[in-house]
Amino acid sequence: MKKLAMFTYSITAYLVGFVSIVYWIVSVSHLIPEISIDQEPKVSFLLALLNNLVLVALFGVQHSVMARPWFKDTFANYFPRAIERSTFILVSGLLLFFLIKQWQPMGGLIWDVTSNRIVNYTMYALFFIGWTILFISTFLTNHFEFFGLRQMYCDVFSKPYQPLKFKAIGFYKYMRHPIYFGGMLGLWATPVMTITHLVFAIALSAYFVIGTLFEEKDLRQEFGDRYRHYVSTTPKYIPFTMKKKTK
Repeated sequence: MKKLAMFTYSITAYLVGFVSIVYWIVSVSHLIPEISIDQEPKVSFLLALLNNLVLVALFGVQHSVMARPWFKDTFANYFPRAIERSTFILVSGLLLFFLIKQWQPMGGLIWDVTSNRIVNYTMYALFFIGWTILFISTFLTNHFEFFGLRQMYCDVFSKPYQPLKFKAIGFYKYMRHPIYFGGMLGLWATPVMTITHLVFAIALSAYFVIGTLFEEKDLRQEFGDRYRHYVSTTPKYIPFTMKKKTK
């Protein structure tokens, strides 16, 4: 019964996390107005700005705290370690839904290139390329590890769990954080940039940058000199912006 509950819990967490990312992508795409973050403003600009910054801060703090090794160890003292990642994904997905649903529009227009077919299609091409890079990158590391399913599988089916080894393949050969790069490209490549969308893009991009600092600190501790060498030879976000050093 316990293993069935863990299996159900992890699958549910995976679905919530995956669907929340899809919802996020659609909300900034301008393709479905009903769920777009760009609606008619309902409150004053300052109140909307404060609300939105608090939402991003809540999302960012949860990610930063729950991803730290000390939190994972504390979690394992009270719950099965195998569902720690699933719990992270579940809470992250719910908070992402909440962030988008409670995001307050602020109006304003920065640019609108929809009248230019070439530029409009180029923006959407970059938009979908960004999100494609994000999704592919989860498979390059290990999609099922990333979303907590591998940990649950090993525990439920009594398989020995081996932590993933450090390796740089695919996009990771050219940038250290293709998931963040893909997310930022998807946020900024839009044919219609409103103040609402601009604040959304700036706030989440800032979270990505801050999250990178914490993540790389943990990776240096985990993989030591091998990761330090990777940092010294591979750009953080933008490919081909660092001179290659001899291995």
